[in-house]
Amino acid sequence: MENVKSWPLLERPREKLLHFGPAGLSDAELLAVLLGSGMVGRCVMTVARELLQRFGSLGGIAKASKQEFCAVHGIGEVKYAQLQSALEVTRRVLEEPLRRQSAFHHVNDVTRYIQAHLKNQEKEHFGMLLLDSQHQLIVFRIMFTGTINSAAVYPRELVKQVLADNAAAIILVHNHPSGVPEPSQADISLTRDVVSAMALIDVSVLDHFIVGDTKTVSMAQRGLL
Repeated sequence: MENVKSWPLLERPREKLLHFGPAGLSDAELLAVLLGSGMVGRCVMTVARELLQRFGSLGGIAKASKQEFCAVHGIGEVKYAQLQSALEVTRRVLEEPLRRQSAFHHVNDVTRYIQAHLKNQEKEHFGMLLLDSQHQLIVFRIMFTGTINSAAVYPRELVKQVLADNAAAIILVHNHPSGVPEPSQADISLTRDVVSAMALIDVSVLDHFIVGDTKTVSMAQRGLL
C-alpha cells in the first residue's frame, strides 16, 4: 500500500516545500501539497499525477467543473473546495494592488488580475473593471457569458451597471476560448459602441483587454479604442 510517510523526508512534497521552497516542486508535488492527503491504497502523489494526466496541466485542472474533478478516484467535494479556495486567494491577492493604485498606469497588474479570472475558460466571458475617479478598482464584474466563441454584449446593460456602481471609468475585458487574443472586427466595433455609450454619461473607457492562452492584448496599445 502506498504511503508518502514512508518516503525519505525530503522527498515528501510538504517537507520538500518547507526545505527548498515552492519553486523547487513539480506540478504534481505542488498539487499534492494542496490536496493534503490521498486515500486508502492510493497516496496523494498518485492522485495528483492522475489529475494532471486526465486534465493535461494545472490550467486544465483549474478550469475543470466540479463533476469532472470529482470523477477522479480519490477526489471528492472537499478537495474540489480546497482547489477553488486556492484559486480565489490568488485572484484576491492580485486584486489588492488595483485597489491601492491607478489601474490605468499599472497595466501589468491589470493583466495578471484578468488572466487569473479569464484564462483557461471554456466559454467566452465579457466583463468590466469599474474604477473610481483615481482609476482605482471598485469592483470587477462579469457581465455576459456566451458560447465557446461568442458572447452577446449589450452596451445599455453596461451603462446601467456603471451607474449602479458609480464608476468614473471602466476597462473592458473578455477572453477568447480559442486561445488567440487577436481583436476581431466584431471586437473593434463593439468597443467603439461602448465608448460612444459611455461618453453619454461622461465615463471613460480606458482600455479593452483580450485574454488568450499565453498572451493578453491591449486594444488601447494597438490604437483600436
